[in-house]
Amino acid sequence: MDTYIALLRMNLRLSLRDRSVVFFNYLFPLIFFFTFAQLMRADQSAMIVQVVNMVLTIGVLGSGLWGQGMRSVADRETNILRRYKVAPITPLPILVSSIVVGLLHFIPVVILVVGIAHFVYGMPYPDRPLSLTVFVAAGLLAFRGVGLIIASVVNSSQESTVLIQIVYMPMLFLSGATIPLVVMPVWVQSVTQFLPATHLFTGMQSILLGHEDLSRNVTPLLALLTTALVATFIGAKLFRWEKEEKLKASAKLWVLAVLAPFVIIGAYQAYSKENLAKLKTLDRTLDRSGSVLFRDARVFVGDGAVLENASVLVRAGKIVEIYQGSTPEAKSLKAAEVQAAGKTLMPGLIDVHVDLGQRAGTFEKQEDFKAPEFIERALASYLYSGVVAVQTVGGPLDVLRATDAKQKSGERIGADLYIAGASENPTNLEAAAKAGVDVKKGELFMPMLAAIEAAEAWREGRADPLNRSLVQQIGPPSLLKGTKAAMKAHPEAVNVSLATAKQNLKHAYDAGAVLVVGTGSGSPLTIHGPAIHRELQLWVQAGIPAKVALEAATARAAKLLGTSDHAGLIRKGYDATLLVVDGNPTEDIAATERISNLMFKGERLRRGDLFDQK
Repeated sequence: MDTYIALLRMNLRLSLRDRSVVFFNYLFPLIFFFTFAQLMRADQSAMIVQVVNMVLTIGVLGSGLWGQGMRSVADRETNILRRYKVAPITPLPILVSSIVVGLLHFIPVVILVVGIAHFVYGMPYPDRPLSLTVFVAAGLLAFRGVGLIIASVVNSSQESTVLIQIVYMPMLFLSGATIPLVVMPVWVQSVTQFLPATHLFTGMQSILLGHEDLSRNVTPLLALLTTALVATFIGAKLFRWEKEEKLKASAKLWVLAVLAPFVIIGAYQAYSKENLAKLKTLDRTLDRSGSVLFRDARVFVGDGAVLENASVLVRAGKIVEIYQGSTPEAKSLKAAEVQAAGKTLMPGLIDVHVDLGQRAGTFEKQEDFKAPEFIERALASYLYSGVVAVQTVGGPLDVLRATDAKQKSGERIGADLYIAGASENPTNLEAAAKAGVDVKKGELFMPMLAAIEAAEAWREGRADPLNRSLVQQIGPPSLLKGTKAAMKAHPEAVNVSLATAKQNLKHAYDAGAVLVVGTGSGSPLTIHGPAIHRELQLWVQAGIPAKVALEAATARAAKLLGTSDHAGLIRKGYDATLLVVDGNPTEDIAATERISNLMFKGERLRRGDLFDQK
């Protein structure tokens, strides 16, 4: 033990006298840190967590592969190791002391980077500091071990440079340390699961962003520690005191042997896709962490109130401030700005009556219909249309629950799903058309005019509901074509009257009924997603004030679903699930279709990407 301690002290003193060690260990990471932070606008979101992770991963790779790998070869080629040969010492203390010195140098880097991220960019201190420290240490030991093996199997510094580059470059660009994994093709993401740097990056991301502890990252932790132990053992066996000692080219295969634990993990992940799902979840957490200021909008609050000129600040998925009149600059709030002058900011719409067990028509080919894919696409279609939550009265429960679980984890994104029993709301269109005749004050009333209008069109052989713009944008082509073809047969349709249904709605409103919006989507010609906009238009045609219709699709619908404490209103502390629409829907209800910005729980969505989820 005395030998280990003596070597450790000596190597630590020597390294501190080396200016290149100080520069590359302490100053070089800060260059990456501030560069990434500036490029990624880390002051506006939890991207600072991503920056910290990127810098630490690059630092571990550099310290392990370049620091350990090149230094060990240099010591052999400059005959430093030859001097140890005459002393009563074995290779193991030399190797262990070198690895530990690298660890001791890197721990202050972690503290420095996290400290700057906290004080300069406002990143909260990691809530699992011990887990982070242990995981980073395991990663550093593993990559110092890999660097050691590279130094052990090469015969010159030129060979070491080539081999280090072969190992280093894929890990630098395919681990998430420089390019986010989620933007890569799925097959590339699967390949990255064979790289130890990927598991280092993902593990640290899980601890920093996902608030996980070591128990949730046992597999990569054990793999990193195993790599460190195996590499140190093999390095001691292959150790050479003098540069004249040469190894065969086949000795380089020992590098692959050291990485064997990650070959096993990669093979399992290629099959299970667990890490790929985890990456999507972590990326969604990042996307929802931003700060955004919607400036100078007309704000429909959700309860009927309208703020003619207001700005809304969103941070970490919640509405944190509503400004009327003077509004601070977005830069001072460390927020991105969305200019909404001349537009209306409103809560996301809610449809409390759909049937995901019904297809709204007929697929061109029966094999085009697969329930899981259909339901996932339907929920994406709702969100694309500005509908942020739906309640379904039908559909295969196992598929609905599996899809709901994916969405809650962040693996997929679509309208929030609520599952109701079919008896909780009327599903018969004839009953819906006649339901308002004897309605009383305070009674719940849901007319489903869009479905009734579509039923009339079906009966008359008109495809009008399928030709609307939003339907054409989101409707599965096979479903649209197949449905139009099926209509030519003029199958028997329910006997309903849109005119009567409108009269009943107006009667219910005049009688003081509680109105909520349900579209009956899934019934013939009522494609899942956009029907709510037509529903609102029909309400206004029936004589319902636009503000009342909008309230029925936001605040009142949220109350029916039991989510009124955090959804359906633009209010401080509520979920930042918002629409920005061109125009004023309180005067022109058709403006709800003209969506220019969509935010879902703090995440600004690119609507077209909703249909590209893998």
